[in-house]
Order: sequence, then C-alpha cells, then structure tokens
Amino acid sequence: MLRRLYDWTMSLADHPRALWALAAVSFIEASVFPIPPDVLMIPMVLARPKRAWLIALVATVASVLGGLAGYAIGHFFFEGIGRPILESLGKADHIDAFNARFNGVGFWAVLIAGVTPFPFKVITIMSGWTAMPLGTFLITAIVARSLRFFVVAGLLWAFGAPVRDFIERRLGLVFTVFVLLLVGGFYLVRYL
Repeated sequence: MLRRLYDWTMSLADHPRALWALAAVSFIEASVFPIPPDVLMIPMVLARPKRAWLIALVATVASVLGGLAGYAIGHFFFEGIGRPILESLGKADHIDAFNARFNGVGFWAVLIAGVTPFPFKVITIMSGWTAMPLGTFLITAIVARSLRFFVVAGLLWAFGAPVRDFIERRLGLVFTVFVLLLVGGFYLVRYL
C-alpha cells in the first residue's frame, strides 16, 4: 500500500497543477501524511530547474502551514484524547515533567525533525501537545523547512539529475550529521 501511495505521489510531478499538488502533499505531510514532499519536489525541479526556487518556496510555506495544523492537533485534541489515556495508564503525573523537558529542547527538536528524515509530523503534534510557545515553534519550523527544501532545490538546480541519487539516499544523513555537529558545538561552547 505504501508503495502505491509513493507511486501516486510521484505521478503528481507531471500533472499540470503540480505546484498545487506539492503544496497539498507538503501541508498534509507535516501533520499526517507518510510520504515526504521531496518525492514530488525532486522530479519537479529536475523537469523545470528555472522554477527550483518557486518550488522550494511552495514546499516550505505549505509545510510550515501544515506544521501549524499538526501543532493544533496536538494542542486541541490532547485534552480530549491523550490525557484520558495517560490517566488511565497511571502516567498523568509524568505529563508536566515531559512537557518541561521537551520544551527545554523544543527548538532543537523542531530544527532536527525539520531538516532530517525524522517524521516532522511527530514533532509538530508534540509541540502542540506540550504547549511549546507558538512563536518558537513557528520560527524554528520556518528555518528548518526552508533549509531543507532550499538546499534540495539548490543542489538539483546546480547539479541536475546526477545529484538525485545523493539527495534521495544520503542527504538525510548529511543533514543529521550537520545537526549533530551543530548541537555538539553548542554543547562544547556552553559546558567547556
């Protein structure tokens, strides 16, 4: 089933309204959809390199708006669904401690999930659930998603099809290593 969904998403790249399809996929991926927008974005940029920056902008804006929808899911539906479940399991006492810990590193969680292969929807929903300050969430989501989509568009614009394999197979790892080095650098500066 996931393969059919992947193939269907790929087929949208050739559609006359591909930008709208990219916006829709980017929006719903940030809150519920399992296929990342890169699957659609890569063939679109390869087909029309002159539109690379517009394609990246559409993916970024739609993804951030979808992230806000994910935030709303976590914020508004936790009380009705999540809290009663945790209370029935005897875990209600741990909610406040988890929220404080998550929000203490929330900026990094959103940044890391926004640029790495980690599902962004998980962090958007958790950000709403833990009541992360909306401004922090929004700014970090904009930075993270811009970085991810504009780097992909830039690589495809500059190098074309030969870089596609690198993006599909290794760019997530490169982003992950970059974020780990960045966090490690901040840690060293702060504690050493």
